[in-house]
Amino acid sequence: MEQKKFDLNSFIGMLLLGGIMLWWMNTQKPDETPEATTQKEQTTNATENVQNNLTENTVLNDSLQQIALQNKFGAFAYGASTTKEGSTTIENNLVKLTVDNKGGQIIEALIKNYKTYDSLPLYLVKDKNASFNINFGTTDNRILNTKDLLFTPSLTKNGDTQVLSMKLKVAEDKFLEYRYEMKEGDYRVDFAVRSQGLSNVINSSQEINLDWNLKGFRHEKSLKTENMYSYYYYKADDEVDYLQMNDNEVINDIDWVAFKQHFFSSVLTSETPLNNAMLKSVDFAGEDVDSIYTKTYGIKAPLALTNGELNYNMQWFYGPTDYNLLKSYEGTSLDEIADLGWGIFGFLNRTVFYPVFNMLKGFIGNYGLIIILMTIVVRILMSPVLYKSYLSSAKMKVIRPEMEEINKKYPGKENAMKRQQEIMAVQRKAGVNMMSGCIPALMQMPVFFALFKFFPTNIEFRQKGFLWATDLSSYDTVFQLPFKIPFYGDHVSLFPILASVAIFFYMKMNQSQQANMQAPTQEGMPDMSKMMKWMIYFSPIMMLFFFNNYASGLSLYYFISNLLTIAIMFIIKNYVIDEDKIHAQIEENKKKPVKKSKFRERLDAAMKQAQEQQAAQQRGKKK
Repeated sequence: MEQKKFDLNSFIGMLLLGGIMLWWMNTQKPDETPEATTQKEQTTNATENVQNNLTENTVLNDSLQQIALQNKFGAFAYGASTTKEGSTTIENNLVKLTVDNKGGQIIEALIKNYKTYDSLPLYLVKDKNASFNINFGTTDNRILNTKDLLFTPSLTKNGDTQVLSMKLKVAEDKFLEYRYEMKEGDYRVDFAVRSQGLSNVINSSQEINLDWNLKGFRHEKSLKTENMYSYYYYKADDEVDYLQMNDNEVINDIDWVAFKQHFFSSVLTSETPLNNAMLKSVDFAGEDVDSIYTKTYGIKAPLALTNGELNYNMQWFYGPTDYNLLKSYEGTSLDEIADLGWGIFGFLNRTVFYPVFNMLKGFIGNYGLIIILMTIVVRILMSPVLYKSYLSSAKMKVIRPEMEEINKKYPGKENAMKRQQEIMAVQRKAGVNMMSGCIPALMQMPVFFALFKFFPTNIEFRQKGFLWATDLSSYDTVFQLPFKIPFYGDHVSLFPILASVAIFFYMKMNQSQQANMQAPTQEGMPDMSKMMKWMIYFSPIMMLFFFNNYASGLSLYYFISNLLTIAIMFIIKNYVIDEDKIHAQIEENKKKPVKKSKFRERLDAAMKQAQEQQAAQQRGKKK
């Protein structure tokens, strides 16, 4: 078979033919016919018309929107058209505030170094639970609310100070301004409300009202206790007062109002006192309602114009109701919202318990140990009174046989005055004061009520644990009940049980002392010993029910206090008091002449006169 060879001439011819065909195809383009040209022009014109229509519609919409804003806000339409919705944050190491462009008001207030009872961030303002508004009329017969208007924000920083200016503009040089100034390390925020160039815009003949409302968030485990310590405080006429539950009042000359939520407060202070202010406080949560709120607070107060302009220097406080912190704000009286009690109870807390507490916490970090040490201090201070009480009890025990002899010597109602006179003479010679048995109880009452305020309101104990208690400012729980017992609750707290047991043994031990202090039962008089027996059982039960929902720190105090009292009573009774020596001393006192005071002389004369009148009446009846 013949082998085929490569033909070079044929190959070159094929390449030339391919090149000619490519050249012809690229050079032969279709001619634009008149119809094609017309179609192209129509398409171009349609596109231009659509673009022109869109531009005209945009301009028209903008004009319509401007007209709508003008109709709604009048002169303030300028700011509404040049400002967008949004928010600005100012914060320091203690508090974080978020200010909304709409209304220029605080919409979030976060307290940084604290948590709620369920470990969530602690907000005083969030989710529209608060509203700050100024309502005013304009010269073009409009009624406007700042909460509906857009403010223009401007944030500047100068060292550790942040200044947020929120301006509600009529023009660049005419505006209503909210000015926030926050410094590092301070819960207080300076707040100014002022206007510029609005004397011809704001209608001075109509009332301008500031309106601040807040629904207090629940922050603590016990809603009932938190609601009980949530109050509306205010300072007016240089005195601090509070609203009763579900109350509203018109108050003049107000320096500040405080919406207190147990351990945290929202406060508005004004350098220019507010007059004719309507204050309101409403319970939001009932005892059996599981609510996220405690109380609803509000203030509505008229603002005055100065030369046609608003000019108020104010101050916000969002922070803890810490007595030590609030006391450092000198000249404000804000420390009074810490609620340490009135009269002598508040005096004891301010001058005794807080100084002792502050000293102890300086070198002890465990707050349960601080409570125990405070209890020891109180018991030591009260021990001389307890000794005097036991001494009088021992004296009464010694002279009791003599008083029983007097009862037998002068029986019957007709001898009641004589019998009482003779018994008092024996007591006076023995140096026994019947009131000495009541003195310890009377002296302990102010301490009891002072500490009743100190432990539940002291924020230092909040979320501080000791043994099984996780929060000394709230109740401890060792067992959760599947049901709720009236007046007791749905849980079992151990510290109240221990305190109740200690109270029972204290009263049992104290029963014999009280029996000695009582004079022998006379005719027609009730037997007090029976009442004391009932009290031994009644008091611990009351303690158990009442303190089951109260601060575990307070129950810890009463438990330790009663244990120490039992120990001190045991020592005094067995190692300090000597009844033989007391008997010998009484016998010596009987030999000495008793010098009567003028009061005693008048009392004896009155008793003698009453005895003579009684005898005369009896003789008249016999006739």
